[in-house]
Amino acid sequence: MTQKNTTTQTNPPLAPVKPVVVGAVIALLVALFFVVGADAPSPAWGKYWMVRPLIIIPLAGAAGGAFYAFMMYQSARGFNRVLAVLLGIGVYLVGLWLGVVLGLDGTMWD
Repeated sequence: MTQKNTTTQTNPPLAPVKPVVVGAVIALLVALFFVVGADAPSPAWGKYWMVRPLIIIPLAGAAGGAFYAFMMYQSARGFNRVLAVLLGIGVYLVGLWLGVVLGLDGTMWD
């Protein structure tokens, strides 16, 4: 008689990467909304003014996505799931807002 290995993996190894990528893509779309929406940028902003928001805002979104992934990990370990989701989304939105302020500081956010 042989024994079958019925171990199942609950979290795939790339599970934390998905919320980070989703958070960065959402933040990149927000950054593109502001950068593309600038009809006539001020000459005082410089030639490459749009590089800063296109880097800073997605980084803030990725950090928010990482926090969300951490909260989902904590909910799997026994933390209240509803509270984890609400806290993860709240921290993501605040981080995204701060990333927009930091990314657009000196240009559109004056």
